[in-house]
Amino acid sequence: MDRHHLAMAPVYHARVYYALFYDYVPGILERRGPFRPGHLDLVRAHHERGELLMAGAWGEPVDGALFIFKADGPETIEAFVESDPYVKNGLVVAHRIRQWNVVTGGGEQ
Repeated sequence: MDRHHLAMAPVYHARVYYALFYDYVPGILERRGPFRPGHLDLVRAHHERGELLMAGAWGEPVDGALFIFKADGPETIEAFVESDPYVKNGLVVAHRIRQWNVVTGGGEQ
């Protein structure tokens, strides 16, 4: 490719997202009942603010969940984790926050 073609090539900028992974205790479906309304209220609040884009538990086996955030930094996700009734009540045995550099999809380039 010559210089002219390189100059005309589209430039894509990676958007920064964060993925939050939860690992659940065994028997989560039976144990989550009392804490589910508070957990879902937290999820909805972050979604309504535009911070949480998608969230849901894994299919069979239901042993964890994935949350996709768009935030300025991991502090938003850390605050979510700290206030989640599932975490506070021992239903989440481990969590991981990972920066995710999206290069396609997500509605923006």
